[in-house]
Amino acid sequence: MEDIETQPQANPSIISSNPDLEEARLEARELPKYLLAKSYFDCREFERCAAVFLPTTFPRGPPSEASPNGKDETLPKVTKGKGRDTEQNKVPALPPPNGLPNLSQKSLFLALYAKYMSGEKRKDEESEMILGPADGGSTVNKELVGLSRSLEGWFADRESKGLSGGNQGWLEYLYGIVLAKGKNEDAARNWLLNSVHLYPYNWGAWLELGALLEDFEELPKLTHQLPQNIMSVVFHLHASQALHQSGDVTHEELSSLEAVFPKSHFLKTERALLYYHAKDYREAESIFSLLLREDPYRLDAFAEYSNVLFVMEARPRLAFLAQAATAVDKFRPETCCVVGNYYALKSEHEKAVMYFRRALTLDRNCLAAWTLMGHEYVEMKNTHAAIESYRRAVDINRKDYRAWYSLGTTYELLDMHLYALFYFQKAASLRYFDPQMWQAVGSCYDRIDKPLQSIKAYKRALVAGTYYDSTRSFGSGTSHEPSSSVLDPEILYQIALMHEKMRNMDEAASYMELTLAQEDGPEGDDDDGDEPRGSGTGVTKTTSKARMWLAKWEYGQGNLDRAMELANELCQDGVDVEEAKALIRDIRARMEPGKPL
Repeated sequence: MEDIETQPQANPSIISSNPDLEEARLEARELPKYLLAKSYFDCREFERCAAVFLPTTFPRGPPSEASPNGKDETLPKVTKGKGRDTEQNKVPALPPPNGLPNLSQKSLFLALYAKYMSGEKRKDEESEMILGPADGGSTVNKELVGLSRSLEGWFADRESKGLSGGNQGWLEYLYGIVLAKGKNEDAARNWLLNSVHLYPYNWGAWLELGALLEDFEELPKLTHQLPQNIMSVVFHLHASQALHQSGDVTHEELSSLEAVFPKSHFLKTERALLYYHAKDYREAESIFSLLLREDPYRLDAFAEYSNVLFVMEARPRLAFLAQAATAVDKFRPETCCVVGNYYALKSEHEKAVMYFRRALTLDRNCLAAWTLMGHEYVEMKNTHAAIESYRRAVDINRKDYRAWYSLGTTYELLDMHLYALFYFQKAASLRYFDPQMWQAVGSCYDRIDKPLQSIKAYKRALVAGTYYDSTRSFGSGTSHEPSSSVLDPEILYQIALMHEKMRNMDEAASYMELTLAQEDGPEGDDDDGDEPRGSGTGVTKTTSKARMWLAKWEYGQGNLDRAMELANELCQDGVDVEEAKALIRDIRARMEPGKPL
């Protein structure tokens, strides 16, 4: 019988499209095994998939933070005898030898990635129940150290043989993931950049690269290191959206991409998320609704869509969305978040928590589920579980301001204002253009008796409010908010109270007058009746409190006519009428001391 090795082999270029002839030859030789391993991987039998190509003995242990070939590592040289406690000599650390079999990069990536997924699966199994005693940072992926050493040795071997120019980018992507899990973020960023340069169409590498961004200031620095192609433009858009940058520049960048891909559901989702982050819920809901009609089986961003409907209190539409998502796939984390939001809107908090926990059982990195479950625990007065849920959300994504802000709110409920201040400041640094963040910071400074810092924070809120209102209605055609030149009367009132606390009564009175001026808007004091008046806030509870404060202030200063005018306005407003009438009696008693009341 003729030996199979002596039979003529098929031309590798027929089986593989790889331009590298050596890689094409290896891929052609491994094709039967590769198809078998890929079948195991698709069935989520990760260990079985890896065993097709890798030896059974594979190093395991906790994650290693060593950087491969990125910097000069040194290891201590241990001395014997009495000198062992003296300063140790340092010797350069050598990369581990390449213990991997001679495989094509395609097969090697599949086998090593299956090892990584096996470790992640085992880690979730060891964590057991959500928020249980074993759920937390104590459980790690035990395959990381083996993957790190194997890949480091493989890259070093390729470098020594001068073959690094033939790398395809997939193993660089995997090594970037391993280093990011080991908290070696600088080295992970370098390897992921290398990966997207070698193969720019691996969207997973772009997502991992975006996850390493701490804030928006790092994005321009990273942009200069990216390849110049359309994938870099898509990544810049997605990273800006993930960092809650919903200004005109981001919308214009999105419009330019939509001109190239006019029917892209991904780009439409990005625009809906931009409106969602800008709290323009009507525009976001209209785009999400259009996406649902165009592709009812697409569940991406359904959790955010359900958040929009929850805030709008659109219970019938949220019920329909929950039914639609359940009909598509009831065991998707997005579906569980939608159903959980539906029960949360019905104030059935126990059922809502049950569905959020189910979403986390399916995917422990589901950021929306951790945050929403924390909200439900707050409603159930279980602050300990709420804080732990928010902390887990922060661990997953440190750029999500909602989890930081929710932590601050929870600690504020516990009257732990120093803790709350720390988390509010973190939220404000991530979302510096949102006045709500700075209002929370100012309130905390007030609670810890630091009125000067409180005034600074409230003034930042005023500036942020002007910017926020000018960008939140981009492209919507209409705005349901007051004009951006109308300042928030509540913030002005709080600044006035801080000045009162500091005994700066003239400043306090000035800010109270400014609070009243917001009722009529920027043109409210114009005496020309033919000119249109500004869209002010009208009479509110806050402006009525400011009017009462000013009436008492003018009364104390002896300006009785002005005090009487303000008190009469209070009676017309219908707010604090009894107190206003009592003040009017006191004013009349001083104006006409001889006349009985």
